[in-house]
Amino acid sequence: MNVSTISKPHERLAEMLAGEMAAVNTLIRTRMASEHAPRIPEVTAHLVEAGGKRLRPMLTLAAAQLFGYSGDHHVKLAATVEFIHTATLLHDDVVDESGQRRGRPTANLLWDNKSSVLVGDYLFSRSFQLMVETGSLRVLDILANASATIAEGEVLQMTAATDLGTDEGVYLQVVRGKTAALFSAATEVGGVIAGATEAQVKALYDYGDALGIAFQIADDLLDYQGDSVATGKNIGDDFRERKLTLPVIKAVAQATAEEHAFWERTIGRGRQEEGDLDHALSLMAKYSTLDATRADAFGWAAKAKAALAPLPDHEIRTLLGDLADYVVSRLN
Repeated sequence: MNVSTISKPHERLAEMLAGEMAAVNTLIRTRMASEHAPRIPEVTAHLVEAGGKRLRPMLTLAAAQLFGYSGDHHVKLAATVEFIHTATLLHDDVVDESGQRRGRPTANLLWDNKSSVLVGDYLFSRSFQLMVETGSLRVLDILANASATIAEGEVLQMTAATDLGTDEGVYLQVVRGKTAALFSAATEVGGVIAGATEAQVKALYDYGDALGIAFQIADDLLDYQGDSVATGKNIGDDFRERKLTLPVIKAVAQATAEEHAFWERTIGRGRQEEGDLDHALSLMAKYSTLDATRADAFGWAAKAKAALAPLPDHEIRTLLGDLADYVVSRLN
């Protein structure tokens, strides 16, 4: 496959990093093996081999390659990032009582909640073993902080999701936890291991943070106006699951007393009736909250691209900029 014939930036990045990604996949398979508990590789393989873009580990490899890194610690860190991501997915599906992910049954549905939680714990433990093997306390600090931020974001989301008092500031805090924290840590550790300067490491952090926020806002918007075949979700799933995401938060902020009562009934108390989704969509249209959410997503993508300025002039830097455009191109 010729790199120039691939149009999507994450595919071009995957092609450029193919050799290193193969090493990451081998390491993942080796480290998810368990001599004593065969269910661990069964459950992990179901999720790890389900496809997906492997964006987070690729960001670690890309950041390291951007600075000409020639060791192998970036492979361990990319596997670490994927293990943390997979562990959080296993736990999320239990918390959300999900039955499907990427068009396939979730692990908790195929096995049970106990297996999903315990295997997730195992993967977190494996990820810390891999981090320690790099011998970098700085890397350990970044990824340990990211893991704590992810957990904090999930707990915050649980309490904020159906609270109509949740504002855009709290929403951003949740998004930074559940999505952006691992994006920013993934890019940051790639730069740290490759010996980037403090200013460059900060630029990588800022890029990952803004990319993750743009990615999540786009995802939340597509729930209300996406193609269900392309997204693997039905229109309005977040509404039915009473998730207070940005399009709704913007509508609640401008709601009349009568509209507020509607949001309180459907999201706050979860008493939904036939036609409620259509009414919710009409309220979002009334206040143009889908357009405003789209503008926010594009704004964060622009911040991600701007953050790349201090980094070396390299094909990977161009691809990272293209990636920022790509995560919001789904909204066109």
